Amino acid sequence: MYRLNVARLREIAARHGDQTPYAIAKRTGVSISSAYRYVDGSAQPDLNSALRLAQAYDLDIRTLMDPVENEDDAPAGAAA
Repeated sequence: MYRLNVARLREIAARHGDQTPYAIAKRTGVSISSAYRYVDGSAQPDLNSALRLAQAYDLDIRTLMDPVENEDDAPAGAAA
């Protein structure tokens, strides 16, 4: 199982001038509501959205995702 590293996403987005979930959504093409949920940790991106995030910031998808051994052990939006 993998989880989005929210802190890393926010840091990388900020380097590109994207300080808000709205700006992240506009750059990446994910929906605005999804971007807000990803950033606040209440949702995880599906593969398509994770790839959009990575591609928009010219990253390998593994840069944004952290492995989690047991999904129940990690809080939503956990940043390791």
